[in-house]
This record gives sequence, structure tokens and C-alpha cells, in this order.
Amino acid sequence: MPTPIPVDSRPEPADITVTDPAMVRRAVKAAALGNAMEWFDFGVYSYIAVTLGKVFFPSGDPTAQLLSTFGAFAAAFLVRPIGGMVFGPLGDRVGRQKILAITMIMMAAGTFAIGLIPSYATIGIWAPALLFLARLVQGFSTGGEYGGASTFIAEYAPDKRRGFFGSFLEFGTLAGYIGGAGLVTLMTALLSADDLVAWGWRVPFLIAGPMGIIGLYLRLRLEETPAFAQLEKEARADQVARRKRAGLKEMVVGQWRAILLCVALVLVFNVTDYMLLSYMPTYLTEQLKYDATHGLLVVLGVMALMMCAQLFMGRLTDRVGRRPVIAAGCAGFLALSVPALLLIRQGSLLAIALGMGALGLLLVCFTSSMPSALPALFPTRVRYGSLSIGFNISVSLFGGTTPLVVTALIGATGNMMMPAYYMMAAAVVGGIAVFFMTESARRPLPGSPPSVSTQEEARELRASYGSYGAYGRMGA
Repeated sequence: MPTPIPVDSRPEPADITVTDPAMVRRAVKAAALGNAMEWFDFGVYSYIAVTLGKVFFPSGDPTAQLLSTFGAFAAAFLVRPIGGMVFGPLGDRVGRQKILAITMIMMAAGTFAIGLIPSYATIGIWAPALLFLARLVQGFSTGGEYGGASTFIAEYAPDKRRGFFGSFLEFGTLAGYIGGAGLVTLMTALLSADDLVAWGWRVPFLIAGPMGIIGLYLRLRLEETPAFAQLEKEARADQVARRKRAGLKEMVVGQWRAILLCVALVLVFNVTDYMLLSYMPTYLTEQLKYDATHGLLVVLGVMALMMCAQLFMGRLTDRVGRRPVIAAGCAGFLALSVPALLLIRQGSLLAIALGMGALGLLLVCFTSSMPSALPALFPTRVRYGSLSIGFNISVSLFGGTTPLVVTALIGATGNMMMPAYYMMAAAVVGGIAVFFMTESARRPLPGSPPSVSTQEEARELRASYGSYGAYGRMGA
């Protein structure tokens, strides 16, 4: 521990960020709501995939319909890196809050538009074409959503509680998924198959309009993050620094090691996430011929279980660190994916619940730690851009394509254990990334001053570490 320097040369209060609890709560709420809306759409799309196949891709082959529907689902992920390369650098240049407001309204508009598209029977080939277009708008906007939302929360949260506040982002994900999936489940139970195809499928997508307006209102009321505000203050004082704002090359080439780690961590996070929450409902229905309503209810129960564990695990990452929690998740998926899928394939309600529950609790190791671990890979001046680029490249190549790839693998090989093998391979990649990453719990974000909850903590911090530079701006 560094020796404290004389009191008269200790830093001024501005050198340590003292957070406003009310502002932190508002920032967390606004960021989590955007993520909830994004995953509300994903939940709806995944749970109603079979119906969408009948509406937009008429065919005598159910497998071809399903592949076409998941192909449209995956199409949005092709443009996510482009959205990340556009919105990420803009977020580092003009501010996090402004870009998050734009991505919110674009996401809502894209989802709302899907609910208005006529069926294939009405306008022919234009129906799937318009579906692809709406998905591309969604994908482009979400390219700037997760990186911005996680950056926003991370830069507002105090260092010692970043894991807890960050876990609310994925709490919003689960809430959105439960909302979307629950609505589809309710409609599946109440409506006939013909009514669901005729008009019922539109309702969940149309709900996105009002949700987007609420989310936009919350985000427009927020102030810029303390870390970005400090960066702006320094840029105004230093014209040279202002002229040398980070460009796309610096965000990628200058951060290549951190981006590789980000891609690997996001790979294991999203492959397992999309496998469990997006693909498994279809796997239960189409591959195992399980009753659709009961299968959806099981997955909803698993997500509710994950929500109960999410915030507790977020606190745990602040206590023991992000690396041990992520490593435990990787080890768990490597060891338990096959046993869990074998349980699911038994077909009884209890066996499916146990297998899905085990996978869900393992997934919480990632959902609780990634929102705080990923922003800490990058310094403030390039955090939004570099994180958005790395995150979306990984999601596009590995996460969003998971349902499509696994469906194709099962169709090509006839091996029903492919989902387990795919998750195990992702766990190996994630384990390698954990080995090389640096622990970030209870430490300042790179390039930002220490952040604490109270003035008393700030005084204690100065007494313990002496100078601003001793504790300091890591990776500035």
C-alpha cells in the first residue's frame, strides 16, 4: 500500500467521483428498460417462431419454415457490428446519453413495424422482404444498445458496487424476456392456432411502441455520466486532446487485446444465453415434440429463477471478483451441459425443469458479471466504441446465429445432443478468456478516477492511497 502523502498535497474532491444515489438509480432504470425492450422482442420472436414461419414463409416443410424464420432472426445480427461501429464511436464523441436515446427509438420503431407487416398470403414476397428490413433496423440500433447501456451503468456506479448495479442490466433482459414470452404463452393458451396466425402474433410486436416512448422519456431525463463529463472537461481545457479524439482505428487496432478478450467472453455468454432462452423453446417443441404450452411455461419458470439469483450474484461479483464467477460458469457448462440435456430429453416435466434449471443457474454466472466486467476492459475515451464493436462482432458471429446453426447441425447429423456440444465448446473459449483477463472488481474503470458512494468514503480513500495517481486512472 502506498505511503500517504502530506495532507496539503492530497487531491481535491473533484479527483474522486462521489456518486449521487438518486441519479445512479435513474441511470440503472433507464438503461435496464432499453435492454428489457430489446429482449422483449427477442423473447416474442423466439417463442412465436413457428407461427411466424407460417405467416411469412409458407412451405410444406416445417423445418424449412423454421430455418427461414431463424434466418430472419439471424439477419439482424449481420448488421449489428455496423451499428456498433456507427453508434459506438458517436457515443465516445458526443456522449452516451444522446446515443442511447436514439437507439431506443429505433429499436421501438423496428419492432412496432413488424406488427404492421401484411402476411405472405396478402402481399407475397414483399412480406418476408419487409420482415428482413425491420429486423435490419432492429439489428442496426441494437448494435449501439448493449455497449452503451453497460457503459452508462458502469460509469455511474461506485467502484465497490459496480457488479450489483451492472446486474440490473441483465435483470432487465430477463424481465423483458419473461414479458415477451409470457405474453406469447398466454396468447397461445387463449387463442386458437388459426387466430394466432391470422392476427394474434401481431399484438406483442405492437406493444413495443408505447414501451419505446416510455424508455425514450426516461433516457432523455438523464445527465451525462461523470466519467464522460470529466473527459469532456479535460478536452475543453486541452485543445490538442480535443483534436485527437479517438478514431475507429484506435478503437480497434489500439485495443486489439481487449477486443479479443471481449469477443471470447461475449461468445460464451451469448451462445449459452441464446441456446437456453431463444432456442430451447423451439427444441422442446420441434425436436422433442413436447407440448408447446408446457414447454414455454418451464422456460418461463427458469427465467424467473434466474431473476431471483441475478442481483445476489451481482453482489457476489463485487465481493469475490468477476473472474471467479465467470470461471465457475465456464466450468459448469463444460461439466454439466451433457447431463442437463440428457435430463431434458427424458421428456418428463420434472426432468426438463431440473435440466433447464441447472443451465439457467449456470447462465447467471455470466448475466451477473458481464455488464460490469466488459466495460472495465477499455479506457473511458474509447469504452463505448470498442465495447460495442467487440460485443457485436461476437454476438453476430456466434450468439445470434446459435438457433440457426444448431438447427442446421441437428438436421445434418441427426444428433440431438448438438446443443450440449455447442455449449461445451463455448465454455472452453470462455475459460481461456478468463485466464487472460484482469480482475476489475472494486477498482476504478480504466481511464477514470475512483468512484465512491459518499464523501466519507472519498476521505478514507485519500487517507489510504495518498494521491490521485497512486490509486488512479488505470489505462488512461
